[in-house]
Amino acid sequence: MIRKCKQHGYFRGELCPECDDEGRYVLDDEREERLGRFISGALRHFPEDVGLEMDSQGWVDMDLLCDIMKKRYKWGTTERLISLVESDRKGRYEIDGSFIRARYGHSVEIDLVPDYPENELPYLYYGVSQEEADMLLEDGITAVRQCYVHLSTSLDKAMQAASIHTENPVIFEIDAGSAQEDGIDIIVVNDNIVLVKSIPAEYISIKEAEE
Repeated sequence: MIRKCKQHGYFRGELCPECDDEGRYVLDDEREERLGRFISGALRHFPEDVGLEMDSQGWVDMDLLCDIMKKRYKWGTTERLISLVESDRKGRYEIDGSFIRARYGHSVEIDLVPDYPENELPYLYYGVSQEEADMLLEDGITAVRQCYVHLSTSLDKAMQAASIHTENPVIFEIDAGSAQEDGIDIIVVNDNIVLVKSIPAEYISIKEAEE
């Protein structure tokens, strides 16, 4: 559920995490899920199919998106879209004036490198299945279904991400510092996720479990 606190803005849950105020109702769980699926598809995967024109950095006109959204969902107000974006704990989307875009997760081809800061962490992490590990250690990691490879900023986050797809993931440690020194662009989109087009095998090693 999304609610709005007068003092701290939109939040998810029953009470504002900053002041325990119950706030004002904005969106229930079912509608939040339905709107979230639509926005994800429109901003990441099939903008043209819903009638949107996306620029090379992934931005679309927010007023047009709202008009399209309202035709599909009579309850799909602009405020509810904004609440979905501003309360999202994973930082999936961003609004800049009259434009909106997804920060990551694109399957359509876009260029985010000019807009986000360079990674400053020396090492990053990526989780894979046991079956994939040997092949990727030899061939490197390349985006397949998405525009960018999504690396994690911590071992725990990589484990969480990989555990969605496999029960016993192998965690790679990526020598990001060396990769960037050699000209590979790695950009930061939020506290947990950085993006790269590909990582050659020479920068990848298996992160051994710490005792």
